[in-house]
Amino acid sequence: MKHEIHNLPLLKYLEKHGITLKDMVDAALELFEPHPGVETREKAIEIFKEEIFEALSDVNVSCLEVACFRAEEDAKSGLIPGLTKERFMGRPGLVTDELLGMTIANYIAGAKGIFEFIRFDQAKPGILKKLGPIINDAVGGLIAGVSSNMYTRAHQKINVRERYRSP
Repeated sequence: MKHEIHNLPLLKYLEKHGITLKDMVDAALELFEPHPGVETREKAIEIFKEEIFEALSDVNVSCLEVACFRAEEDAKSGLIPGLTKERFMGRPGLVTDELLGMTIANYIAGAKGIFEFIRFDQAKPGILKKLGPIINDAVGGLIAGVSSNMYTRAHQKINVRERYRSP
């Protein structure tokens, strides 16, 4: 899978914008909490990479991420009607970035993804603190959705194994 993930068009797009797979893994690990099925950082990295492959392969995630990058470019250039460059950089009253990040997290992982997004949005771990106002929430939503799935799916595997374990 390592070779396959590096060929994904969305990952190449993110890399072109200075965001690597390692950056996303590192940001996720800053908020890592051991859970059943994801007890170690090594296991978290393994499962996170499996889950991010799925998200990066989804054309809908690609559309949402690219839309956020385009919105940030337009906002910086003063091309969004009613949003001056000064207001964009000062951000009073702007909530669209959080809504977009929540939408991405929700699309990937449902309501649990939104909860995880809030954790990432408040902490801004790793690469997230270096990105612009819309892009940090877009990438944060991606990482949060994937991170949420990492915990959920690992826990589901344990439940399935326990259910079918002979007494």
